[in-house]
Amino acid sequence: MIYRENMRYYMGIERAYWAIIVWLTLFGGNLMLVNANFNYKDALTKSIIFLEAQRSGKLPANNRVPWRGDSALDDGKLANVDLSGGYYDAGDNVKYGLPMAFTVTTLAWSAIFYKHELQATKEMGHVRDAIKWGTDYFLKCSQHKKLYVEVGEPHEDHKCWVRPENMKTNRRVLKIDEHTPGTEIAAETAAALAASSIVFRPIDRKYARRLLNRAKRLFQMAKSHKGTYDGECPFYCSYSGYNDELMWAASWLYYATKSPKYMKYIQEDVISANVAEFSWDLKYAGAQLLLTELHFQGHKDLEEFKAHGDSFFCSVLPDSPYNQIKLTNGGVVHLRAGANMQYVTGTAFLFSVYGDLLAKHKQKITCGNKQFGSSHLLNFAKKQIDYMLGKNPLGRSYMVGFGKNPPKQAHHRGASVPMSQKDAKVDCGTSFQKWFSVDTPNPNELTGAIVGGPDKNDQFIDKRNASPYTEPCTYVNSLAVGPLAKFAASG
Repeated sequence: MIYRENMRYYMGIERAYWAIIVWLTLFGGNLMLVNANFNYKDALTKSIIFLEAQRSGKLPANNRVPWRGDSALDDGKLANVDLSGGYYDAGDNVKYGLPMAFTVTTLAWSAIFYKHELQATKEMGHVRDAIKWGTDYFLKCSQHKKLYVEVGEPHEDHKCWVRPENMKTNRRVLKIDEHTPGTEIAAETAAALAASSIVFRPIDRKYARRLLNRAKRLFQMAKSHKGTYDGECPFYCSYSGYNDELMWAASWLYYATKSPKYMKYIQEDVISANVAEFSWDLKYAGAQLLLTELHFQGHKDLEEFKAHGDSFFCSVLPDSPYNQIKLTNGGVVHLRAGANMQYVTGTAFLFSVYGDLLAKHKQKITCGNKQFGSSHLLNFAKKQIDYMLGKNPLGRSYMVGFGKNPPKQAHHRGASVPMSQKDAKVDCGTSFQKWFSVDTPNPNELTGAIVGGPDKNDQFIDKRNASPYTEPCTYVNSLAVGPLAKFAASG
């Protein structure tokens, strides 16, 4: 009798539970039942494969993207320099220095902080290869007192919808030097090379020294010839100025060298700020988190930077009294209408790193009258990643080739144009009609690409011509690598 009464009790709870689910689903509730036990290892692997699909130059023998081939082998020829290699940033065929360097810096950070997790998932080698594809290019770009920062003519490129293997558009070269300063790009490239030197030091000390020496030179260039570079506008304008990049680069150089002169620069010359965003343009929160880790390790004079860093998390946490960032009804951060998924992965990355640091040092952060510990931050990071992978109101994945109902029409030239012969003639005038405007799935799967994502109402348009929703970017994926590695290793 007791057993039957218990069964009746639990069956009643179950009926009530499913009644609530049906009501929410039918009458506008925001709850969606989706299996949250994602294969994070598969997502991690695919997120790195996307970066390989973005490679420019002569591809290696172990290329894992069968529909990609060699491209832009003559880059730099107009300036009598070899600038082949590097990455295309998104769905077009231009190489932009600022977002490319940020992609490499954040990849290196993941390789450093989540070293054991990447080793456990057997992805460290692929991450190192992805980093080196960028650093090899930066070594070519950074020559005596100058840095080449862009290859390709964006306006002309955007008038031609062709695969990089077949493009015939102008590959103009832009550079910065003592007469044309570009502090943001010089400092970000310095950060990328310094962080990467830490990654390669255990396996190739000579290469690591080369990266670090070049990073030092670029940082000197960045702070000696200060000025904002507008050559990458309107596509990558640095609206935040260059103080965040100088702080970011100095922090990475201190990590790489432990030299007192970089700590002195941080303490005496760096300008910090309270922010609620972390992105390719705004790095304060990332730099503050690096300095917070040093504060936990004994640098008590970095308390101000920790306070600024904590303000970022207090601004984002939905249950913080200082919350500034809105979440969609589905629970994901939403900052801007276009390519919002970059803020999702960026937020997840910082929350994951800080959550682990809080656990390691037995700390909590204080936001007004509330305190938040490690598990709170890690849970929030996981919710952001899970939303991206499919736990969202539409029940769909925003990573190409992963999960349920992933995007089929990523805004991407190489993926949307069928493979053709290397020297095939392409008519830019008809290219859009022929390949861009057709309402069919891409012929080449852009495996692992994290697209721009849904709008503030959790709605998504899977159309190639809806670029704010469907265009992927390298730095969206680079920021996802760390959290995916953590959840893959811990799952």
